[in-house]
Amino acid sequence: MADLIFHHYDTSPFSEKVRLVFGAKNLAWKAVDVPRVTPKPDVVALTGGYRKTPFLQVGSDIYCDTALICEVLEHVQPAPALFPAGVKGVSRLIAQWADEKLFWAAMAYNFSPRGTAQMFGGSPDAPIEKWGAVAKAFGEDRAKMRLGMPRMPLGDATSAYKGYLRRLAHMLDDQPYLLGSTPCVADFAAYHPLWFTRTQTSCMAGILDATPSVLAWMDRMAAIGHGTSTTMTAAEAIAVSAATPAPAQLLHDSGFQDDHGIALGSLVAVTSESFGPEATTGELLAATRTHYTLGRTDERAGTVRVHFPRIGYILKKAEA
Repeated sequence: MADLIFHHYDTSPFSEKVRLVFGAKNLAWKAVDVPRVTPKPDVVALTGGYRKTPFLQVGSDIYCDTALICEVLEHVQPAPALFPAGVKGVSRLIAQWADEKLFWAAMAYNFSPRGTAQMFGGSPDAPIEKWGAVAKAFGEDRAKMRLGMPRMPLGDATSAYKGYLRRLAHMLDDQPYLLGSTPCVADFAAYHPLWFTRTQTSCMAGILDATPSVLAWMDRMAAIGHGTSTTMTAAEAIAVSAATPAPAQLLHDSGFQDDHGIALGSLVAVTSESFGPEATTGELLAATRTHYTLGRTDERAGTVRVHFPRIGYILKKAEA
């Protein structure tokens, strides 16, 4: 099989989610570092517009959103299972809650003034002269991606985060992982925002101390590791795409499910429904019960197929 090329950056929480999945499945992967903020010309060459981090490349196939990436990695290496028999549905539901509700509460808490100072200035007590400009640029970039989503006030985020941590602790009362004796997709999704608190804004990590079972679970998750990675440049990844005309065929379902009255072969645009307004435009090659596939051509990357999960994304006809 072609190399798994993962486009990420070190401090990205959603990237940590997938890095641990690589570790759990003992997979080797190529690591391409992407910028934290725009412009991202090498990213757009592959995705056509989508700029959220991370995304997975296999040849000239681009898989967007960690929910879909997890499905692909499950196909590549079925064991250990991310979606174990008996908890397939509930594991996906908990993962979706964690990626949305838990994540946004945690990040609103993490980016308190002290957390922001530590993240961008190197210390929770760093003077604003040291970190203010960098934090402002990051904040302005993310504000453009929020599509008008209100930011949770710190007090409310703190309350919600504490409540969510207690719920996770209840799930861990008599088992090592959220849904049993082995980690599943729910664990990887719930872990990454907590990982950010603990490792990137550690001055805020005291909130975790009230739930020692969660801390012990985090230690078990961290011990999984990241598999085996080697570095690759963005230019090399783009060259791989240009040299790979055949699709990777790493998604299970293939039947056409028309919920929009849009025929295959139509020019369409796919955008996120909540975070990241940038559209990817291309020919609709697939619309299955779980995902969309768009075909597009880039002068550097060649013929590219960009894949999105249905849930969380909006499909519309595009003007020619």
